[in-house]
Amino acid sequence: MRIIFMGTPDFSVGTLEALVDAGHDVCLAVTQPDKPKGRGKEMQPTPVKAAALRHGIPVYQPKKIRDPECVEELKKYNADVMVVIAFGQILPRPILELTPYGCINVHASLLPRYRGAAPIQWAIIEGERVTGVTTMQMDEGLDTGDMIMKAEVPIADDETGESLHDKLAEAGAALCVKTLEALENKTAVFEKQGESPTAYAKMLDKSMGNIDWQDPAVRIERLVRGLNSWPSAYTHWNGKVMKIWRAKAEGTGTGSRQPGTVTAVGKNEFSVQTGDGILKVYELQIPGKKRMETGAFLRGYALEEGTVFTRE
Repeated sequence: MRIIFMGTPDFSVGTLEALVDAGHDVCLAVTQPDKPKGRGKEMQPTPVKAAALRHGIPVYQPKKIRDPECVEELKKYNADVMVVIAFGQILPRPILELTPYGCINVHASLLPRYRGAAPIQWAIIEGERVTGVTTMQMDEGLDTGDMIMKAEVPIADDETGESLHDKLAEAGAALCVKTLEALENKTAVFEKQGESPTAYAKMLDKSMGNIDWQDPAVRIERLVRGLNSWPSAYTHWNGKVMKIWRAKAEGTGTGSRQPGTVTAVGKNEFSVQTGDGILKVYELQIPGKKRMETGAFLRGYALEEGTVFTRE
């Protein structure tokens, strides 16, 4: 099929590569404008742009996809279908209806669960045991189009946002290729979505990672895993922000210590009282230092039982 591909971050790249490997004619890659990054503020291409250029695919980077001239530009390519995955802008009806097969989206959840910008992380934070990817025919709603195919992906006990991202990107790439084959063969089955049983998977921001030690340990552990690798869960210690990268919930009950209190310091971990249960911390980071195992931190810094972590 002749495809216009629309996407921006790393999550989109695997699907673009899979479409090329499957022999499809990806005639154009549409992605967000380059942005300055790093200390030097040098302009950096999006991951999709970099991948497209490696394959010799033309790249189009509109500031606002809703501008009328964008529709005219896309018309020039006479594509059969548009594949959209984490593009980053809302598509207007003229673009949704531009090609014979419309716009096919790959969404990183089992729709109608976790519609929204951050379904990967919220599935972990909310304690789901299984998630997956869904292909759908896009409409003007937010992740509300007719579903075509799904693929389930189990969530491991130690799953992080980063590891689940990679699993779902791979599953989404394979499912997209399979979906386009079904569309072309006219065997695709479309299913209407019902109401979502979950809250909207809102965009992540740094404030989400500020640990409330009144929460149960299992909830805090899921927050730590879900926000790894961005924006990370964190607490405050001696006036410094301490990022917590790996932790494990143990037991239940409140004990006699206030939540946020260090209850024990071992050789390779320390334990913190929460609103229900204990959180054992195994990997962390403090300002000016790289991520480190807790054992390495304890060899260089004095952390005593009775220390209290705070939210500010």
